[in-house]
Amino acid sequence: MRPADRLFQIILMLRHGRVLTARALADALDVSERTIYRDVADLIGAGAPIDGEAGVGYRLRRGYQVPPLMFAGDELEALVVGAKLVQAYGDPALGKAAAQAMARIEAVLPRALEARIAGSELRFCAPDCLQPAPLREPMTLLREGMEKGMKLQVRYRREDGEVSQRTLWPLGLVFWGRCWTLGAWCELRQGFRTFRVDRIDSVTVGREHFDDRHGHLWRQYLAEAKGDG
Repeated sequence: MRPADRLFQIILMLRHGRVLTARALADALDVSERTIYRDVADLIGAGAPIDGEAGVGYRLRRGYQVPPLMFAGDELEALVVGAKLVQAYGDPALGKAAAQAMARIEAVLPRALEARIAGSELRFCAPDCLQPAPLREPMTLLREGMEKGMKLQVRYRREDGEVSQRTLWPLGLVFWGRCWTLGAWCELRQGFRTFRVDRIDSVTVGREHFDDRHGHLWRQYLAEAKGDG
């Protein structure tokens, strides 16, 4: 990794306002702590508002805007592949957003990279035959519930055909290659449960809130799912 790219990566890792130690930065970037000390000193000297010191940790002050950086060819291909996967396996609203995001990126690319992204769009395909669009439509409201912290009223159909009405706290979505699942707190069962999105017959966003702003419930769900809870 070029030094300039490494400096940019340090800014990206610090931009959320969390304190990160030199060891954590060094491990993530596969360099020595001494290199991190030198890089942070260079960033501070260039005007980056980084607080902290060696042995304690570093934090980027809030409000700092990360300067634009041109994408490398492999990065563009990664974005194209990601956008195509979202269009093929995300809900329609998310797929549309992915297409719009790529259009924004293409609008500011130099000509040399326009050809690279055009070639990538031709070479990479993501057929949606395993997850047709109608089976993914509930995800739009599931995502809304997660974003706003709103409980959902869900009509769910089990594999054996039994149908139940559930009040769910939507915590996270997991894609398994063939299907999406929703991790949620189920008020009916008073516990964390997993629901296949393609078996959700209907979703209504309710008026009651739940609080998972810091992801503590999602982490509990994941711990139980892995058998660590």
